[in-house]
Amino acid sequence: MAARIRDLSPFNADLKLKGFNVFPIEADGQATRTYSRKDFYKICLTTGTSRIHYADRTFEAKGTVLFFGNPHIPYSWETLSTRYVGYTCLFSEDFLSGSDRTDSILRSPLFKLGGTPILTITNEQRTFLNGLFQRMIAEQDSDYAHKDELIRNYIHLIVHEALKLSPSQEFDTQHNAASRITAVFLETLERQFPIESVDRPLGLRSPQDYARALNLHVNSLNRAVKGVTGKPTGAHIAERVTTEAKALLEHTDWNVADVAYALGFEHPSYFNSYFKRITGTNPMTLRQVAV
Repeated sequence: MAARIRDLSPFNADLKLKGFNVFPIEADGQATRTYSRKDFYKICLTTGTSRIHYADRTFEAKGTVLFFGNPHIPYSWETLSTRYVGYTCLFSEDFLSGSDRTDSILRSPLFKLGGTPILTITNEQRTFLNGLFQRMIAEQDSDYAHKDELIRNYIHLIVHEALKLSPSQEFDTQHNAASRITAVFLETLERQFPIESVDRPLGLRSPQDYARALNLHVNSLNRAVKGVTGKPTGAHIAERVTTEAKALLEHTDWNVADVAYALGFEHPSYFNSYFKRITGTNPMTLRQVAV
């Protein structure tokens, strides 16, 4: 079946601006959306027959399932039935960071590599979850001043409802060594943040640092992480360090030299070059825009 691919430039631009988007999945199963950005979390409630490839595992989905996608873990979706309905919610970590519950949500088993991202849903549960997605769609199109906070609450409610459910028994739970290594690496990486004091700078900054911490040869770590996620170890570290740098520049009064030191850079000029190479802008420009 040939899929119709839409012009999604306005969709992606709007998603980037708001940090979230909720929409129904096409009822005829003939249209697909393509997301050019890879930094969004995804929650899907779908009814139909499909095959989901998640990291190194495959799930055959029949009936209604609830799926949680992490931008750091590769996945793909094959629609097998002609009728395929449901809802999708996309949101960025920055959007969810408006809540003090962000850390616990994104650390939950639903979004972790070795966790349970796919759940089989009963008809009763589907009715309840459909209602939550429909409310989010209504709110995102409203003029309510606090709709962002309300949508965050709906996302948290969906996650907590999912945490109460048992993972699908059809999901292949066997993990190979590469998956285990990658899961431990990603969890160790996340534990280094947030940076809360200049006096306690980032201790692990390179693939070699993480390999030593995990008692692995750096080649073994790189091979596992690249094989499972599609990205090298250094890319994951750079993305997370840059995310933390943005947060410190936008939400603290630390000067650039302090931010550089806190993130493990010996000299501000090294940090400036690193930040510009990854983001395309320099730290002071980002801070001025944020102000």
